[in-house]
Amino acid sequence: MTDFFTMHPGETAAPLPPGPVLSTASTGMQRVHRFLLWAYDEAPDLVRSTGPGDTARAAYVGKMLSNFHKVLLVHQEGEDLLMYPKLGERAPASAPHVGQMLSHHKQIRDHLEAIDPILRRWMQTADAEIRTELIQRYEDLQPVLKEHLRREVTEVMPVVDRVMTEKELMALPKHGVEQYDRKFLVSFLGMVLATNPPEDRRRIFFDEIPAPVRLAYWLVGRRMYRKQYATLFPGRPIPETL
Repeated sequence: MTDFFTMHPGETAAPLPPGPVLSTASTGMQRVHRFLLWAYDEAPDLVRSTGPGDTARAAYVGKMLSNFHKVLLVHQEGEDLLMYPKLGERAPASAPHVGQMLSHHKQIRDHLEAIDPILRRWMQTADAEIRTELIQRYEDLQPVLKEHLRREVTEVMPVVDRVMTEKELMALPKHGVEQYDRKFLVSFLGMVLATNPPEDRRRIFFDEIPAPVRLAYWLVGRRMYRKQYATLFPGRPIPETL
């Protein structure tokens, strides 16, 4: 999956400002984007895996998809509040790239806003026609989401590495952690860890996750993650975490 973060022909990175590298924002962003890439790659097939009339599974899958939406929107909100304003001030030459990323954010929000009422109806009815529409909506979202997840890393984050410190960037995961209740956080942490290579799992867990959440994950979160994964993907091997 690391190869996903490769610039496509015709794409150009924002100009790098002079000065030393202040942070490792690029690699940190890849960790979050790997999870989001996985989640929305799985979304259409999760809907397909639910038979017409199976309202129990539709409700379970729909709740998980709603959680994916929340993670994505909170992630983008943190960037809009805490990263892009500083980037615009400190690296003015990156303005066209910042504008493109913010445009992507709006397009993604618009897609999710359109999906939400369809998802709620499907969760209640497991209707076959609604299922078909929901699958199509997720597939329509994928091109802009994948473009954004790639280009934010390849074009923008190298500049962020030059103009924002590690301390400043820690505000982003902190913003995310503050939006979720403990139960949600410890169960989803397993999926984030599972979608990253082993060396990145340790950095996420020990550098970005508060100690009380780490403890809760070890005590109950791993078990919750494994149960969730087995319910979503029956018969699939459960990926390892920590």
